[in-house]
Amino acid sequence: MTELVWFRNDLRIADNPALTAACKSKQPVRACFIVTPGQWQQHDWSAARVRFVLEHANDLSKQLAKLGIALSFIHAEFFTDSLAALEAHCQEHNVRQLHFNEEYGINERRRDKQVRDRLAELDVGVNKYRDQTVAPVGQILTQQNEPYSVFTPFSRRWRSWIEETQPTLFPAPTAVGEELQPEQTDTLPAPFQDAPEPLVSTGEHAAHNQLEQFLAQRARDYKDNRDLPAVDGTSQLSPYLANGVLSGRQCLIAARQTGGTGEGIETWINEIAWRDFYINILYHYPRVSMHRAFKPETEALAWNDPSEHFEAWKEGRTGIPIVDAAMCQLKTTGWMHNRLRMITAMFLTKNLFIDWRLGEAWFMQNLVDGFLASNNGGWQWSASTGTDAAPYFRVFNPVTQSERFDPKGEFIRQWVPELAKLDNKRIHDPSKGGVIPGGYPRPIVDLKESRKEAIARFQALKD
Repeated sequence: MTELVWFRNDLRIADNPALTAACKSKQPVRACFIVTPGQWQQHDWSAARVRFVLEHANDLSKQLAKLGIALSFIHAEFFTDSLAALEAHCQEHNVRQLHFNEEYGINERRRDKQVRDRLAELDVGVNKYRDQTVAPVGQILTQQNEPYSVFTPFSRRWRSWIEETQPTLFPAPTAVGEELQPEQTDTLPAPFQDAPEPLVSTGEHAAHNQLEQFLAQRARDYKDNRDLPAVDGTSQLSPYLANGVLSGRQCLIAARQTGGTGEGIETWINEIAWRDFYINILYHYPRVSMHRAFKPETEALAWNDPSEHFEAWKEGRTGIPIVDAAMCQLKTTGWMHNRLRMITAMFLTKNLFIDWRLGEAWFMQNLVDGFLASNNGGWQWSASTGTDAAPYFRVFNPVTQSERFDPKGEFIRQWVPELAKLDNKRIHDPSKGGVIPGGYPRPIVDLKESRKEAIARFQALKD
């Protein structure tokens, strides 16, 4: 009789409820990870993310082997194929209990229901655990027992729950057998071979080092520095969080224990709350993972034909330097600074008035930290179609944002080198006076007029 742990979006040993439960059983324990390249393509996974996930799965395999747990890599093109593969694996290894941590996208939930039904026929017990959030999904509800759709009251209740509950980490599993030779997967699937260099170091240990360094060195100034893309002011933990190498619980508890107090730490903890909020939205409102707007009435918006404007945005050739620098950073590194994600998303959806779903997909196709709940939540916030979204009449001016958050043009000079010789004022808007250097394009849209038009379209929808 064997306990099987199915690793998915939880590539870690520490604070892993499914793994802890399996190891407590006193039965032999195995693990598996299912490689589904076709499904990853359908879900717009980037090459950077696939490389990150497989490298971390290999590292996880080594760490599990030290505990006497063999991790098998199962290959299946799509979720539908993984059902039969998982069933065969359970039969081969005499599995009687399957353990996994929940995922909340609609396709993942449908897959897990099919797995439960299929394995029930084999008399295999299915045990699922709520892992992705600090407070278990569905726990933070209004007094009317309804889900929150506005962040601020959610975050107040979330913080109250933390003070009342004092969440702790799941115990680390102990060895269940002799150390084994780990299985490894060596090659990236064909669609994902053109991946950028890794943004962060591989492994659970590296993730914890990154967390400790952030809390010790940069967290105090996080509130002041987090919006400055030329400054190393963010945690750089998002790839680990998006793929479950770190948990939100670990981040929160470490912040409260070792980060001290102050506005910097409190601001960063607020970002953990935002992550939990968007995961809860994904859970309670499945339509947001089905290419649907959270606000159904905004489905009636007539978005512009993407045409060459969308291509210019993707390639970083819009003539708006801060937008182009951000898009170049994304394409080159598989990551984009959070302030710039808002600026570029709002430029696409408000100034170019191009459907947010196209931008959402492009980000997922390039981000190493592409995480459905957060990416969808951020895009719908910027497009004013989502929960707690930016009011439709609030449209960032990217030039003003650039002047405020990259005042010396350092970030622009790094990613748009043809503008490097411009002075600190003109670099934010080279079209104002003089010859634009190096063949850099003129703005593809008038910021003021396009803002007015976007507001008018939303107003017409409202009226």
